[in-house]
Amino acid sequence: MGSHRRLAPTSGFNRGAGAALCVLSAAASALGALPAAAAPHDNTKAEVDRLYTEAEKATEAYNKAGENAGTLRRQVSDAQDRIARQQERINTMRESLGSLAGAQYRSGGIDPALALLFSDDPADYLDKAAALDRIGAHQADRLRDLQSAMRELSQERAEAIRKLADLDRSRKAVAAHKKTVEKKLAKARTLLNSLSYAARAAYDRASRDARGVIPDFGSALPASPRAAAAIAAARSVLGMPYIWGASGPSGFDCSGLMQWSYAQAGVHLPRTSQEQRYAGRRIPLSEARPGDLIVYRSDASHVAMYMGNGEVIHAPHPGAAVRYDPVNMLPVSSVTRV
Repeated sequence: MGSHRRLAPTSGFNRGAGAALCVLSAAASALGALPAAAAPHDNTKAEVDRLYTEAEKATEAYNKAGENAGTLRRQVSDAQDRIARQQERINTMRESLGSLAGAQYRSGGIDPALALLFSDDPADYLDKAAALDRIGAHQADRLRDLQSAMRELSQERAEAIRKLADLDRSRKAVAAHKKTVEKKLAKARTLLNSLSYAARAAYDRASRDARGVIPDFGSALPASPRAAAAIAAARSVLGMPYIWGASGPSGFDCSGLMQWSYAQAGVHLPRTSQEQRYAGRRIPLSEARPGDLIVYRSDASHVAMYMGNGEVIHAPHPGAAVRYDPVNMLPVSSVTRV
């Protein structure tokens, strides 16, 4: 596939640059310093990494929008149930009021002066009138209850309409973020496919496992039994693929791995890395212990789990498996002890 032509210093990316230079470009950390001639490949790798970073940010936005949509769906469903129950209550109240009105009519609910005038037994009339007064007072209370129930129903319906509008916006946000992720990943794949076979293989090897060995985690103990259980869960899926929007068990994105791991310890974490940074007590990096969450970048768009001795486990990016990496692989934003 490749030729042996040399690249001019100012040339762009060229598929025929040579397998050796591609390997050096894609796996610099493993193979040592790069010669100047490998710069075009370096630029391609940097662009792929940038696209993966942007895709990861869009993935966390997708996760958040999806979480919002799920919450709103439940709220809309609950509101619909409340509306149905309230409507049933109102129907029952209306039937009761109708029965009272019928009873009043049958009991002679006419003008009191005329009723007294035509009554054969004034004493009997006065007894009936007293009963009708009680029915009227009871009916007035029922009417007030009905009016109150109808106001509540109207408010419930208005709230349900607002929730449905919010749900529609969340669904559109999910679709928009999904489109952004897929666009970034498609562009990254196109760039990777433009590399030579050797360069692409080297990049894939670097993505699967940057070092290929299990690091030394030192002797630090987990911060709690639940942290120990979460660590064990995360280690059990080492090597599982990064799948954007996934939270296990057959694939994970970064926050999905944290949520799933702590779920195995009986702890519910929020879905996104931005929310996970507030899921416990914030501590300095110098005090990090195994099981703590390490949140990266100023926008908190990536998260990993501290394992000890300067190492983390995380789901890095598309094309990469769950793996160990140095804690300083990216700028650390915060550390959270769950």
